[in-house]
Amino acid sequence: MSSTAFPGISTPAGPLPADAPAWNRQRHSQMPSHRYTDPYDRVEVPLADAERRWPSRRLTAAPLWVPVDLRDGNQALAEPMDPARKRRLFDLMVAMGYKEIEVGYPSASQTDFDFVRLIAEHDVAPDDVTIVVFTAARRDLIARTVEAIRGIRNPVVIHLYTATAPSWRETVLGRDRDALRALILEAGRDALDLAGDLPHVRFEFSPEVFMLTEPDYALEICDAMTALWDATPERPVILNLPATVEIATPNVYADQIEYMHRHLARRDGVILSVHPHNDRGTGVACAELGVLAGAQRVEGCLFGNGERTGNVDLVTLALNLHAQGIDPMIDFSDIDEIRRTVEHSNRIEVHPRHPYVGDLVHTAFSGTHQDAIRKGFAEHRARAAREGRSEREIAWRVPYLPVDPADLGRSYDAVIRVNSQSGKGGIAYLLETEFGIRLPRRLQLDLAGHVQRRADESGLELGAEELRRIFEDAYLSPRDDARVVLAAAQIEAAEPQPRTALRLRVDGVEHAAVHPGVGPVEALTAELAAHGMPIEVLDLQQTSLGAGTDAEALTLIEYRGARGTGWTAGRDRSVLTATLRAVVAAANVAAG
Repeated sequence: MSSTAFPGISTPAGPLPADAPAWNRQRHSQMPSHRYTDPYDRVEVPLADAERRWPSRRLTAAPLWVPVDLRDGNQALAEPMDPARKRRLFDLMVAMGYKEIEVGYPSASQTDFDFVRLIAEHDVAPDDVTIVVFTAARRDLIARTVEAIRGIRNPVVIHLYTATAPSWRETVLGRDRDALRALILEAGRDALDLAGDLPHVRFEFSPEVFMLTEPDYALEICDAMTALWDATPERPVILNLPATVEIATPNVYADQIEYMHRHLARRDGVILSVHPHNDRGTGVACAELGVLAGAQRVEGCLFGNGERTGNVDLVTLALNLHAQGIDPMIDFSDIDEIRRTVEHSNRIEVHPRHPYVGDLVHTAFSGTHQDAIRKGFAEHRARAAREGRSEREIAWRVPYLPVDPADLGRSYDAVIRVNSQSGKGGIAYLLETEFGIRLPRRLQLDLAGHVQRRADESGLELGAEELRRIFEDAYLSPRDDARVVLAAAQIEAAEPQPRTALRLRVDGVEHAAVHPGVGPVEALTAELAAHGMPIEVLDLQQTSLGAGTDAEALTLIEYRGARGTGWTAGRDRSVLTATLRAVVAAANVAAG
C-alpha cells in the first residue's frame, strides 16, 4: 500500500521482523517506542515458577475496600471539593457500607485539616468506620496530622508514604538507598513518638512507586517498618504497595505482590494492600490479580477518579465480584444515586460506557444482541414460572447482560433501544413491553424493513413512541384512497344457524349482505370477493392492548391478495370490529 492511501498517514517502507508471520504485514511506525524499554528492565521479580500461586487461584471473597476519593481523588480535581461536597461524598460512602475511608491529607491544606476536624468535633462517622489520614514522611507534617485527628473516637490509620523507586530517589529526593532508608525509619519513629501511645491509632506505610522499586529494597524497607512499629495480629500494620504509575502488564504486578506476600518477615501482623493506578488502562486487572497474589485490601476511587488516567475503580471491582456470585459487601442497589453524588462532588461526568453505571451499559442497539436478550428475558420469566419462584430469586442467565439491571436499581426500559443497527427482536421487545403489541415472527421481519428505512433516513435513535408510530403508519392508518369501508357488522342468532350481517361501502356505494352459517371473517372475505377484491387470510392473531374491560383489542392478519402477501392490523374495543377492520385494510392495500 502506498503512503498516499490515507492522507496524513505516513507508512514508511522498512524490513519486517525476521519472525513476522506471513499474515502480519504491518509496517514499522515512526513512533520511538524503544525509548520506553528501560523501566521494564529495571524491575526483575525474583519469584520462581514453583512459588507463583496466583494464576491458579480464584476470587472467593471481597477484600477490604478503602475509598480514597476524599484525598487521592480530590487531589486530581481541577476544582477540589469544598467541605459540603466532601461531606456529601463521605456520607454516601458510609451509607454504602465502607468501613475504612481515607478522608484527607490534613498537613497539605487547611481545607483537608478542617474536614478532619469536622469529623473529630461533630462525631459524623459511625463507630465501626476507620478513618485514614495521609502524610508525607516529615516530622512537622506528621505532627500536623496527629493534631488533626485528636478527639476522633473512631479507629484511625495514619498513612505514611515516601517514594522509593530509583528515578524518584535520584531525581526527586537526591538520596541513595541507605539514606532514604534512614529518612523513612526516622519518620516512622516520629509517628511512634507523636501517636504511638494512642490505642485507637494504627499505622500504614506506602513505598510509593512500589512497582518500579527493586523488590529486595521494597522488602527491606517494609520489614524495617513493621519491626519498628511492632506489627502483630492484634495491632497490624498496613503495607500498601501502589502501582503509582502503571508500567507493565498486570501479571508483573501480581508477581511483585506475591513476592512480598511470601517473603515479608511479619506476615501475620501485616494487612497487605494494593493501590493501582490506571495509566495502561489495566488498573482493575492489577487489583484483581493483586488480590489473587495475596493482597487483602484495595485502595481506589468510586468510578476511578484520580491523577492522570485515574485510580482503580472500586465500583467496577466490587460489581465484578457480584457478577461472579460473590457478595461485594458494599451496597450498589441505587447505582444512579451513587453516580449523581460522585458527579456532584467531583464535577466530572461518568462516561456513558463506564462499566455497570454508564447510561448505555445495559443497552443493546445491535439486532443480534437484541434478539438474544429478548429470548433470554422470555426464558428467564418462563423458568421462574416453572420453578414457582420470583424472577429475582432464580439464577440470572440473560445473554449480553452480565448482571440484572434491577440489582443496581435500574429498570429494563433502556435495555433495548433501536437505531439503524437494530433488528426485529429489539423492535418487537419494545413494542411488547411498552404497548403490549405482540408481533408474530414474520410480521417482525416486515416491520423491521419499515423501521430500517426510517432509521437510515434520520440517522437517529428511534424511541418506543416512534416505533409505535411507524407500526401504525404501516399497518393501522386508513388509506386516503380506500375503496372499501366497513359500515356495520353484526353476528345474528337465527335458526337453523347463526348468520353474519354486513354493510360495506365500496367505491362510495353502500351494500348490505347476510351470510348464513359462516363466521365473520369468512363472510367478509366472501363479500369482498364478490366485489372483485379477493383476500385470503393466511394468519390471524389477536391480543389485548392493556388490562380491564376498556382495553382495546388488536388484530394482526397476514393475507394474500392479487399483489402478493402482506400484513395489516385493526384496533377497536370490540374484538370483532378490530378483526374485520384488519381484513378490510388488507383489501384496500391489495386493491391499491
